[in-house]
Amino acid sequence: MKEYFIHESSYIDENVQIGQGTKIWHFSHIQSGAVIGENCSLGQNVNVASNVLIGNGVKIQNNVSIYEGVELEDYVFCGPSMVFTNDLTPRAKYPKGCEGYKRTLLKEGATVGANATIVCGNTVGHWAMIAAGAVVTKDVPDYALMLGVPAKQIGWVCECGLRLTETLECQSCGKKYVLREKKLTLR
Repeated sequence: MKEYFIHESSYIDENVQIGQGTKIWHFSHIQSGAVIGENCSLGQNVNVASNVLIGNGVKIQNNVSIYEGVELEDYVFCGPSMVFTNDLTPRAKYPKGCEGYKRTLLKEGATVGANATIVCGNTVGHWAMIAAGAVVTKDVPDYALMLGVPAKQIGWVCECGLRLTETLECQSCGKKYVLREKKLTLR
């Protein structure tokens, strides 16, 4: 008996690992070599390419493709129709294959808003938040709030998701942070 749910319209290749409690909804495709953790939710029309690693508690909304070279740590949130890339200079006539893919890492708790784009070769830090429609073209610090095209940091966010005040305190959960050498950490 399977300890996860896969909608009958989805296709799961051989040699895939899916963790307990994970749900894969309509018209999704999980390709060979992919590893998906426990208690994840993959919405409608999600494609997970070969050899992709997805941690525990990850939520991937509708119409997201996670290409080879992308890794999502625990509790990452991918908003509807957000985009990953894996090749900085793609050409249909001159494919590079997986050797040419750039690694992209979303660290624990990172959130990417609807229709945002993460250009390959970058890391999105722990608990960072990428606004809807933003285009990430460089590494993103932990807890950074990023907005625009290209994405620029406009502030900091708490682990719970609320924008931090100037004193770096969360008005919702009460967590306090400290900024040292341009790095935000929990106090």
